[in-house]
Amino acid sequence: MVNFTKIYDVLIVGAGPVGLATALGLRQRGIHNILVIDQTHNFRPVGQVLDILPNGLKALNCIQAQAYEAIAAAGIRFSPANFSPNNQPKISPEWVQKNTNGERISAIPLSFEHWFNLYGEGRVSMAWYELQTCLRNLLPENLVKVNHRCVNVVDEPELGCVRINSICDRKIEANPYAHWEKEQPQNHLSSEDLEPLNPSCQLQSFRAKIVIAADGINSRIRQVLYENTPYQPVAKPEYSGFSAIGCTHITDIPPSLRTELEETFFSDCRIVTVIQDKITPNCQSLDKPRMILLNRPTGEIGYLLHAALPLDTLEKSSGNSLINLAITDLKKANFPDSLQKLVSLSSLKTLYKRPYYIHRVTISNQPKFPSSAHLYVPDSDVEIQPFWSQGRVVLVGDAIHGMPPFAAQGVNQGFEDALVIVTLLEQLAKNNHWNHSDKITQCFQTYEEFRRPFMAKIQQATLERLEWSETQLLEYNQAVYGRNFQDIIQQLKASG
Repeated sequence: MVNFTKIYDVLIVGAGPVGLATALGLRQRGIHNILVIDQTHNFRPVGQVLDILPNGLKALNCIQAQAYEAIAAAGIRFSPANFSPNNQPKISPEWVQKNTNGERISAIPLSFEHWFNLYGEGRVSMAWYELQTCLRNLLPENLVKVNHRCVNVVDEPELGCVRINSICDRKIEANPYAHWEKEQPQNHLSSEDLEPLNPSCQLQSFRAKIVIAADGINSRIRQVLYENTPYQPVAKPEYSGFSAIGCTHITDIPPSLRTELEETFFSDCRIVTVIQDKITPNCQSLDKPRMILLNRPTGEIGYLLHAALPLDTLEKSSGNSLINLAITDLKKANFPDSLQKLVSLSSLKTLYKRPYYIHRVTISNQPKFPSSAHLYVPDSDVEIQPFWSQGRVVLVGDAIHGMPPFAAQGVNQGFEDALVIVTLLEQLAKNNHWNHSDKITQCFQTYEEFRRPFMAKIQQATLERLEWSETQLLEYNQAVYGRNFQDIIQQLKASG
């Protein structure tokens, strides 16, 4: 069934945190003729725990104060009690970085208050699903439509809008406010691929003056926009060269091994990142692994190994072969036997792997990538900057700058995108320029010019920050977390 009459002012594709924050920001600014669609069938608890850092919280507060208050209240705050069970004062919880000998290199305090005192805003941690739920609950239910997988984007200048074609099941939809479903692989269809449709599916179209693509790192809209352009080689996410191998719960740990781990790595903390702080002959700086260890209050230990691994090797590995792959990488980097033994005890039930992909905002020789990366290499040395918008369609969040999670900036930068977009669209709406394609183009150009240079620095920091000096890290933290977002809003309004 195709809706020929309804034309939304804004259609948001993607009901993740960034898409929902954008919808909330638009409504806060009086733009109500909007809709959010998503390919999921049901809302179900999936996703990892995210760190919402000062810049993300500042952006969210400017987007909508109610959303900020909900997230700040629901997020995990690492604020210690006044005294420990033995009546000794507790120190603020920290995420400690140590070398493979267990020597302390640095530490990041995790308390909300510590970050607030430094940057004027705190930090909270929250599961992806809980973050999505908090934002979704602030929107009217009828504004979020699930079971609509975008397959094509069509410009309709005669109507002054864009048409999004989507596929949905004909079956009765389950309650979309019950669960969140794991993201399904994108089906790369064009309009020619839609006939004949599966009998259980139907094609539905939506029209809007503006389409905001918040459909994730495997964005279908990005692929459509980049098709038959010089940017087609980077339409799909590129393998960054980095992957994760982890196990959330290891239970049967011999007492001697547990004692060694606790004395070496957990003596002063429950969460620690272990790195090889010296470059070994077999392991260059960018390729060397880092291992996050978590000593759970229940006595179980979890780990997450970040390693530079060939993608085909990772994809072929599972179960015991995946465990052996992790052990081999640790051994190559001269990690201690105790950590190799821990990995050998991984539970197959809680063992997982994840390749990390990236959408580079600038195609150039900087930043550097490990040798295991699969990246498009242009014929020319000229820097390439893939566009962030085309006509009435604009990309936000992971759809334009998805990256590995090493700097914990994915969702935070997505919130910054949302703030910039809703601020600029507020001006567009006030001037009633929905039908002025030149004004829309100008709006999106301002968004790209404002965000691209900053995102290039964020992506560089994501890949290289472990090699930075303490001075470089302090400068980065202040530049990212310490900004005044009211000043940013005023700059954007002045640009219009």
